[in-house]
Amino acid sequence: MCTTQPIKDTAQLKRFKEYYLLQKPNPRNHMLIVIGLNSALRISDILGLTYGDIYHYEKDAWKTHLTVTEQKTGKTNQIYINREIRETLEMYVTPREKEPASWLFGSQIQGERPLSRFQAFRIIKRAAAFAGVDTNISCHSLRKTFGYHAWKQGTPPALLMAIYNHSSYQITKRYLCIDQDDKDEVYSKIRL
Repeated sequence: MCTTQPIKDTAQLKRFKEYYLLQKPNPRNHMLIVIGLNSALRISDILGLTYGDIYHYEKDAWKTHLTVTEQKTGKTNQIYINREIRETLEMYVTPREKEPASWLFGSQIQGERPLSRFQAFRIIKRAAAFAGVDTNISCHSLRKTFGYHAWKQGTPPALLMAIYNHSSYQITKRYLCIDQDDKDEVYSKIRL
């Protein structure tokens, strides 16, 4: 059994994503959730993003990829900035008003520091509570939710292993948090 769970229910996931967009509007918090769900990055790597990571100041254009050296593994990972992330950035961010080294998720209390992991956890828990998610949710749930839904949409587990930068298939398998309902769904759809 997984301790931290992905958000599996698509209706709950929609409400979760919309909490800081519609219910309690907060651009920074909404961006945090959208980038977390669409990048499969760990929260420490998300909180370390700067404006220079998402925007070419010399070209005056959005970047197509995030290039992140993962804090946990030291491995470099390149993440495509998909439509969801780009639209959210375009909605909230004016990079020309910020220095390239400014934190994308800056702390409102601690000035020139990034948002803390604890505050990110609180942001995610509030949105999850609103969405009615009653499983064990943490910052890592964003990463696991990405993998679970990518897998459900047909992404091969070996490709998810590469996206996650996992060293073994067993780690990726645990991330997907496949349960009896997922197995039952396969059996119910099989017609041989």
